[in-house]
Amino acid sequence: MAALFGARVRRLRTAAGLTQAELGDRTHVVSTRITQVERASGAKPTRELARALDSALGADELLVELWPYVYREAFPDWSRKFMEYSERAVAVREYAAHLVPGLLQTEDYARAVLSVGRTLGGKEQLEERVALRLGRQERLGTSDRPELWVVLDEAVLRRPVGGQAVMREQLALLFGTAAEPHITVQVLPFDQGEHDVMGGSLTVLTMPDGSEIAYTEGAHFGQLIEDPDEVRSFALTYDRLRAAALPPLMSLDMIRSVMEDNHRGAKVPSRSERRRLAQEQLQQSGGRQLRGGGRRVPGRRPGP
Repeated sequence: MAALFGARVRRLRTAAGLTQAELGDRTHVVSTRITQVERASGAKPTRELARALDSALGADELLVELWPYVYREAFPDWSRKFMEYSERAVAVREYAAHLVPGLLQTEDYARAVLSVGRTLGGKEQLEERVALRLGRQERLGTSDRPELWVVLDEAVLRRPVGGQAVMREQLALLFGTAAEPHITVQVLPFDQGEHDVMGGSLTVLTMPDGSEIAYTEGAHFGQLIEDPDEVRSFALTYDRLRAAALPPLMSLDMIRSVMEDNHRGAKVPSRSERRRLAQEQLQQSGGRQLRGGGRRVPGRRPGP
C-alpha cells in the first residue's frame, strides 16, 4: 500500500508538472521526503502529509482515503486482517474486560488509552492512531452500519481512564447509546464471578455472507480465529456472557449511577430479581421474544 500511495503521488505530481522540490515547498517538507514517499522508503507518510499532498495535487481525497491502508502496514498481519473484516461486518458482538471498545470511545478516552502503548513513537504517532480509531467509528453513522452489541465488564465502568472528567464524558456517551437502535450495551457485574474470557476481550464478527470470524485480544497480543468450529465455540462463549450480563435497561442504570459518582447506589440486583424484571418486560411487550437479557426484538432474529 505504501508503494501504491507513492506511485499515485508520483503520477499526480508529474501530471501537475511539479518537481519533487516544488511539491515539497507546497507541502512544507524537504524534497527528500517527497522522494521517500514516492519510493515507499523511510518513514510512512503521516495523515497530515497525506492531506497536504492531496490538497497540493488536487487529488480529490484519493490520497487521504489511501492513507489508513498505508498506516495499517505497521500493524501485525492478524491485526490488519481483523480491521479489514471489521469494515465489512454486518454485526459486531464484543465483550470487553478492561476498556471501552474502540467503536464507542470518546476522543479523550481513546487518546488516554493509546498514549500508554509500548510501541508508541511520539505525539505525532499518537494523534495518527487516535484519528484512525475515530475514523473507524464513522461507519456507525452510515446506511450500512453494523448491528453492534457490547458487553462490558463492570471493571470497565469503574476504572477512571484519563481521569474523572474524561471518564464521565465516556460514561455519558455509553449512556447515550440507549437512543441508538443499532447499538446495545450490557454490563457484566462482578457478582457473576469467573468466566472464560476474564483475561481480555472477545469479538465475533458476522460477515455479509453469514460467515463468522472471532478475535481475542490481551494487553499486548491478539489472535484472529477463522476456523468455523473454533468460531462457533467462541460465539457460544459470547452468548453465555451476554446471558449472564444485566439486561440493557439495568445496565444503563448502572452506567448512570457510576457516572454520577454514586458507586454505592449502583446496586446490582440478584439473579432472581433480574429474572423477575425480564418476565415483567416480556409481559409488557405482549409476549414478543427477549434477546440478550431483556431487550425486545420484534420478529426474526437477524444474522446467524
